[in-house]
Amino acid sequence: MALSIAGASPLALAADVELTIDAAQAGPLINKHIYGQFAEHLGTGIYEGMWVGPKAKTPNTHGWRNDVLGALKALHVPLIRWPGGCFADEYHWRDGIGPRAKRPVKVNTNWGGVEESNAVGTHEFFDLVELLGADAYVNGNLGTGSTQEMAEWLEYMTADGKSTLAQARRANGHAEPFKLSYFAVGNEAWGCGGSMTPEHYADLYKTAVTFLKAPDSRRPKFLASGGNDADTRWTEVLSHDIKSNIDAISFHYYTLPTGKWETKGAATGFAEDQWINTLAQTLKMEPFIAQNVAVLDKNDPQKKIGFAVDEWGTWYDVEPGTNPGFLYQQNTLRDAVVAALNFNIFHAHADRVRMSNIAQMVNVLQAMILTDKDKMLLTPTYHAYAMYVPFQDATSLPLSIANNPAYSLGGTSIPGLSASAARSKDGKLYLALVNSNPHVPLNVAVRVKGETATAAHGQVLTADAMDARNTFQAPQQVQPRAFDAKTSGATGPLTLSIPAKAVVVVAVER
Repeated sequence: MALSIAGASPLALAADVELTIDAAQAGPLINKHIYGQFAEHLGTGIYEGMWVGPKAKTPNTHGWRNDVLGALKALHVPLIRWPGGCFADEYHWRDGIGPRAKRPVKVNTNWGGVEESNAVGTHEFFDLVELLGADAYVNGNLGTGSTQEMAEWLEYMTADGKSTLAQARRANGHAEPFKLSYFAVGNEAWGCGGSMTPEHYADLYKTAVTFLKAPDSRRPKFLASGGNDADTRWTEVLSHDIKSNIDAISFHYYTLPTGKWETKGAATGFAEDQWINTLAQTLKMEPFIAQNVAVLDKNDPQKKIGFAVDEWGTWYDVEPGTNPGFLYQQNTLRDAVVAALNFNIFHAHADRVRMSNIAQMVNVLQAMILTDKDKMLLTPTYHAYAMYVPFQDATSLPLSIANNPAYSLGGTSIPGLSASAARSKDGKLYLALVNSNPHVPLNVAVRVKGETATAAHGQVLTADAMDARNTFQAPQQVQPRAFDAKTSGATGPLTLSIPAKAVVVVAVER
């Protein structure tokens, strides 16, 4: 592929697809936290993958790998969720403070049965978010913990007076209160977080949050643990029964090529039926969100409660020869397309979807980064996130698509083109396009109401193979390339030629 891909040339043929952006009708803000990340104590997602300790030979800052920090800074990570996940409901925060040599060693019963050294605790996590300039999302322990334990953890993190817990935080090296943006009461209460009914959880949440107190200037937003997949009952019960101290309800959905947990499908070496099935499965995110939003609109018409998709992404069969409890999988062009399709869905529901956290940042599931000892590579999903950075805190713009061709195989059919538009903080109009078809390119004629679109400049992410990926032997096989387009005449539309199986993000110029 050439370093610069022409988005269009003066073509006599009509474009396959017509796309119209209404730049005068500002939609809801696309909260930057939609591009949030998730770091759980799972496999090598934290230990080895990110944390090596301050005495390691691997270059690090406060124990965090410098190469990983640099890559994540370049990604403008806005938010990190920690310490889980299922791990959160067995995590006791006092195990992770004080001298590391004296911290208790536990067993990570959820993920591989390996030792948990507690070397990464509250202070180390806040070191990470502060180094990255990110916001912090802490998940409390409702399962094996208690209301008192969560309340004391919140006081430890946010108190600014002379309470014993505030003094303990200072003694452990952080004089000022931590900046905590979100705090969740439990995780997946329907499953690994306690196998509860939504009614039982709602009662526990109301009790717990009554005692979760922080200074007004440092009060985090509180999240309730919601449902997953097609289940809207959790959103129904929580939004109806909890009348105060609830800022968002969480939601989890993972994309499995087969749709079956027993045999999910391979991360690489898949045929086209697995490509289209994966994309069809991930597009279920749209009706799942829409159904939950309809429930919220009924019970919370003032839109006080956000919808937080705080676990999502692809989940495949683990890589052969790896610990099945570590959830290590390769990451291909297919994953980048999945990510971009979900971004566009989140943008379309930005009035309610105010946060998402892909699972996970490093070495786990749909990761941004893979590491092998001192080696590191950026995945196609990382590049999709980097391309979409201009959409963080941008103002969404309505658009319409005419003549959108279907991409079909066997009995499965999905839209060929997905798109999203927004006005970024720098005033530029950005357009994101995803061509799901692995064979057929698309010519997209772009019109902007009230403006004359003359050119587009940005990046395209594509490759020859559906399962193209970066490896430690060839770490730059899949990466964005320059993309440019110009109008063919004074009155003609701006036509973008989108390659097959591609993600394109451009700034549209007048």
